[in-house]
Amino acid sequence: MIAKELLNPKSIVVCGASSDIHKPGGKALKNLLESPFSGPVYAVNPKETEVQGVKCYAKVDDLPQVDCAILCIAAKFCAQTVDVLAKEKGCKGFIIISAGFSEESHEGALVEQHIVDTINSVGGSLIGPNCTGFLNVNYAGCFDTPIPVLDPKGVDFITGSGATAVFIKEYGMSNGLKFNSVWAVGNSAQLGIEDVLEHLDETFDPEKSSRVIMLYMEKIGDPQRLLKHSRSLINKGCHIAAIKSGGSAAGQRAASSHTGALATNDAAVDALFRKAGIVRCHNRQELTTVCGVFMHPEIKGKRCAVITHAGGPAVMLTDVLSNGGMEVPSLKDHPASPALLEKLFGGSSVGNPIDFLATGTAEQLGYIIDTVENEYNEIDFSVVIFGSPGLFSNKEVYDLLDQKMKTCKKPIFPVLPSIINVKDEIEDFIAKGRINFPEECVLGNAICKVYNTPKPQPEHVELPKIDVARIRKTIDRCKDGYLEIADYNELLDAAGISRKKSVEVSKKEDALAFAKEVGCSKEVPLVMKVVGPLHKSDVGGVTLGVKDLDTVAKEFDRLMAIKDTYAVEMYPMLDGTDVYIGAIKDPKFGHQVFFGLGGIFIEVLKDVQSALAPITADEAKEMLKQLKGYKILQGVRGQEGVNLDLYADQVARVSALVQAAPEIAEMDLNPLLGNPRYVTAVDARIRIEK
Repeated sequence: MIAKELLNPKSIVVCGASSDIHKPGGKALKNLLESPFSGPVYAVNPKETEVQGVKCYAKVDDLPQVDCAILCIAAKFCAQTVDVLAKEKGCKGFIIISAGFSEESHEGALVEQHIVDTINSVGGSLIGPNCTGFLNVNYAGCFDTPIPVLDPKGVDFITGSGATAVFIKEYGMSNGLKFNSVWAVGNSAQLGIEDVLEHLDETFDPEKSSRVIMLYMEKIGDPQRLLKHSRSLINKGCHIAAIKSGGSAAGQRAASSHTGALATNDAAVDALFRKAGIVRCHNRQELTTVCGVFMHPEIKGKRCAVITHAGGPAVMLTDVLSNGGMEVPSLKDHPASPALLEKLFGGSSVGNPIDFLATGTAEQLGYIIDTVENEYNEIDFSVVIFGSPGLFSNKEVYDLLDQKMKTCKKPIFPVLPSIINVKDEIEDFIAKGRINFPEECVLGNAICKVYNTPKPQPEHVELPKIDVARIRKTIDRCKDGYLEIADYNELLDAAGISRKKSVEVSKKEDALAFAKEVGCSKEVPLVMKVVGPLHKSDVGGVTLGVKDLDTVAKEFDRLMAIKDTYAVEMYPMLDGTDVYIGAIKDPKFGHQVFFGLGGIFIEVLKDVQSALAPITADEAKEMLKQLKGYKILQGVRGQEGVNLDLYADQVARVSALVQAAPEIAEMDLNPLLGNPRYVTAVDARIRIEK
């Protein structure tokens, strides 16, 4: 639990306080004095006796008992200062603005750990070091600005970067976004993003707690805790939007499997957020817009009415919504449309977008919104675009919009783009507690993201029944590295994963005997593959459509002559669409399962979905619909489709296998051949690390 002395202190000291508000110690004291905090405030600075009207002590030893301390002093003095405050002054809340710790050197990391140990010893809580600070409705313990007007129903903002937090606050505040708390955790020496989420989860009050949480992170220290508490908060009625930066190239790894090449840190983050129900954003404009959408009533369906007095923005918004999976249904022939059209100026359109022209009035906007609310059952929410060329005031329109947003059950999202021409009217609208979305396409993208982000996956799911004892027996007897064919076949069979029935032969007479046994012919062609080389196709180690014994003999000799080959795998040729399933273990995220189009196309198209294990067949089947090649799986141009129920079941069985055998570091089933009758793995690789 986070100490109450940090959250709601009765007294606060600023160490390194200054009269110069351009210094962190001066600005931190100024922000504190201008905040709602009404308890005793102390200052420490050996060069001053009074700072900004506050009595100043020469050293912390002279202080009375104090609940919370804000440190804006050189890093080399912080450990001793914390020792005195924690052990002698009863202090349990600490905000260390100072830099020069673990982010800078090994020595700094040792000092940082000493500070954490001291604070832990008294049951205290630490924000920082190397941060801009912390603020909530009780006080401002930070040195940066702007300081938002805090609202208990505003956003709880947790960030790993103080500077980024400044820019995010500025953009959000300028459009009316309210904040409840800002946690700039800096180095996260004691309290990190996961710890704050846990606190918000465990103290959640459906009557008092904020319902919107905003995250900015450059690292995820504990993915499982993040998943646990995010899922719990969202299931309690919260919404979470997050930026996770820094995952594009740094997370790539050199790997010998297709799955390894796909398994970037970014893909793992996507999978984690999807399982948790977090809306992933990629820039601060998107992040604050998504949180602005969260501050409105929840969108219950995908059908939008675009209400506008300007054609261009409406068309662009319609494109964004349609491309994002939302609908802008035609209302031209709706029974209520003729009556609405009669109330508008000539030349207006009610086809959707509903365009009531540049000369449209507040009264006409009221008619449109009422019709959408009461008559157009085909509509779930609306977006109102209303700016100004600067010829007249928009106050009457914005006042009406505010009133309709109070009374209508269907959500209304205002796009007020004229941020210069009607600046005063927009500020008045925001002062009423409203949020403005100045750019319609950014709003449209945010709405699509919010609507299309799935609800959190259940913590406990039912997976297919597999033979765990048989799996454990195989894993326990195998050594690290890639498994032999017989061993990985044993695992696949124990997990109920369909595979082709093959033999591995090292003698020509055995190859000919198998060909005779299965009836090698035009009707039953064989596949012959090298065993040994990692990438079989690259070395010419795959022969398809072997239809007679002479070819069997010739291909056996050719394949065995390929470097590193010690045997030849043979099996009757299967048919179908190439699909793929893979899994890889991340030390933090656990096992990630990938699936999509397979064969050679996986290297080119990379059209795959990924999920953190465990994954159910129902979840996998739903995710298959997100593939760009989904129509190929359904069957196109006379080609047979893939049995999606069987395919999804195989994905779930791979998920169950890696959970039963966490030693599996990487595995590829590529390709599986899928058709309406079967989905069968024709090639596999499994590597274990114990």
